[in-house]
Amino acid sequence: MRSVTGRGCARGLAVGALLGLAAYDLSFTASTGRSAWPAVLVLGTGLAAVLWPVARRPRWLTPQLRTAAPAVLSLLYSAGAILADHAELFGPGEIVILLTLTFIAVRHCPQPWAAVCGVLDGLALLALPARYFHSLTDDNMLLVTTVGLVLVGAVAGFAGYLRSLDYRRTVAVTETRRAERLAIAADLHDFVAHHVTGILVQTQVARMMATSRPADLDPVLSGIERAATEALASMRRTVGVLRDTGPDAADRRPAGDLAAVAELVEGFASPVQKVTLRRDPALPDDLPHEVQAAAFRVVQEALTNVRRHAADAPEVTVGLRRAGRRLEVTVTDDGRGGTQLPAAAHGGGFGLVGLTERVTALGGELRAGPRAGGGWEVRAVFPAGRS
Repeated sequence: MRSVTGRGCARGLAVGALLGLAAYDLSFTASTGRSAWPAVLVLGTGLAAVLWPVARRPRWLTPQLRTAAPAVLSLLYSAGAILADHAELFGPGEIVILLTLTFIAVRHCPQPWAAVCGVLDGLALLALPARYFHSLTDDNMLLVTTVGLVLVGAVAGFAGYLRSLDYRRTVAVTETRRAERLAIAADLHDFVAHHVTGILVQTQVARMMATSRPADLDPVLSGIERAATEALASMRRTVGVLRDTGPDAADRRPAGDLAAVAELVEGFASPVQKVTLRRDPALPDDLPHEVQAAAFRVVQEALTNVRRHAADAPEVTVGLRRAGRRLEVTVTDDGRGGTQLPAAAHGGGFGLVGLTERVTALGGELRAGPRAGGGWEVRAVFPAGRS
């Protein structure tokens, strides 16, 4: 059994009130002894345009047709009364229907139909007094027309304001998606650069070991295979996100968190390079996702730079610890800066720049420089939420 919500009750009351006002209009018109079929046609068309359920609405019943047809019928009704010199009454039902259609026209009709249909509905409402008074100089007609003009202006203005909010929201969503896609593209570069650099380094190691230690080649070749597989998986996953514009696209974004740092460190190690992960046992796993992702990127970029610029470092240490309300990430090596990588594999020098932007955007700090005892250190500190 479905529960009744406040919104459902309000909608039911509004529908009931509109039907009641329309019935009042018909009874009032019938009491004058004149034919009620013009009023029945106008009110019936207007009620259908307003109350037709969205789920059952045919495709041809567009917002412009819904808002223009009742307005045209109302204008014809008013023009017929004026030409026949008959004083035809109008009631609150038709007024409310035309105001509602004015709102729908301005809020939902595509351009330029929004202006056309909105003007038609407004004119139909302003023409109602002429249906009864037949005189533009009548004081009562001027008063009723002025009130109608105020109502039309208020409703159209409110609908236009909501339409502008919809436009701003659409622009904001579009810009957010664009920025997110750029970030995903940057992530793709980070993932692939890391894995491909690892493949290059391990291939060089394999070439050296092929002559001196051929029995130890299998772990190196396994590392090359694993790095290539992960690079392809990252590319496939990220390109899939970039191609997908659906609501679930963000859920397939390449993940990076503190748990993935251990896998990253394990995959980085090689027979000629030892990598140690020192994680504070008190460090929780429920840190904000953006902080964990940024910490992962810091470690990934730092390890990639070790491969590029300090391939001679025999030992690399990755540290994760909680310092009060902050997370501290460090990557240190004891290399002398010697590397045999080709110049094309050294990168463009923008890795740390982008990393600094990512860290500072979260309110953190990033420092990279030589260590006092030799080697290099990358240190990032992030706000980590509650202590």
